Amino acid sequence: MNFGGNEVVYSYEESAIAILPVPYDETSTWMRGADKGPAAALEASANLEFYDIETSSEVHLKGIHTLEPVLEKESPEKLVEAVYGKVKELLADKKFPVIIGGNHTVPIGAFRAVAEAYNGNITILQLDAHSDLRQEYEGSRYNHACAMARAREQAPVVQVGIRSMSAEELPSVDSDRMFYAHRLYSDKSLYRKAIDKLAENVYVTIDLDVFDPSLMPSTGTPEPGGPNYYELMMFLRNVAANRNVAGFDVVELCPSGTNKAPDFIAAKIIYQFLSYIFSVARQ
Repeated sequence: MNFGGNEVVYSYEESAIAILPVPYDETSTWMRGADKGPAAALEASANLEFYDIETSSEVHLKGIHTLEPVLEKESPEKLVEAVYGKVKELLADKKFPVIIGGNHTVPIGAFRAVAEAYNGNITILQLDAHSDLRQEYEGSRYNHACAMARAREQAPVVQVGIRSMSAEELPSVDSDRMFYAHRLYSDKSLYRKAIDKLAENVYVTIDLDVFDPSLMPSTGTPEPGGPNYYELMMFLRNVAANRNVAGFDVVELCPSGTNKAPDFIAAKIIYQFLSYIFSVARQ
């Protein structure tokens, strides 16, 4: 199954963009199903319109190639290494990596790969309801609840949309780089301040529970109070216009058997963000 269905079929060699599905759910801690997220998003993507109105572009003409999924499930450590190796290979081949998870353990390996590729001159931008700063959870340093603790070991982090954390995470909070959802709701200028904290290069990790569950109910840990679609996409457009986006992931889609809208929204977010990156980015 490839991103865009039969309308978006490009070889690896001719493609600027590489889609890497990683159907991993082994470290999830409440609702299961994130391992089905990549397939659901890919299926829904066949129903996109590939002309983007906002940017007057067809980003698929840059070439979008969907790779075989990473299926490592023996341990979270091995999953992290498998994703690291694959993303490192994509960057070496000058491909723009887009990872579709799976839960938030999935991009931990990507964080290391991009940090190495950019010699540390990169920020990891997290869009998420949860801070994910635990050093360890349920016996693992690679639990999805530890994703940003592991990210910080590779590069500086900026966190946007946060509205849930445990008391044990408080000592790890960098208040200058943490942008809470309730403050963003009342002060939209904070989105600009978040961009100001980013390095020249940025990798974006998008946990779909960053959105309010009225829009995105199909996640493992939905949290009320998130931004709406246009608010967050305009932020991503501004990120693309002001920084070099080195890659991104979209994780934590837990598809529903009765509501396909969130699957389509996940696919739309991927295509829309790619449209911004390849159309409004600084020349």
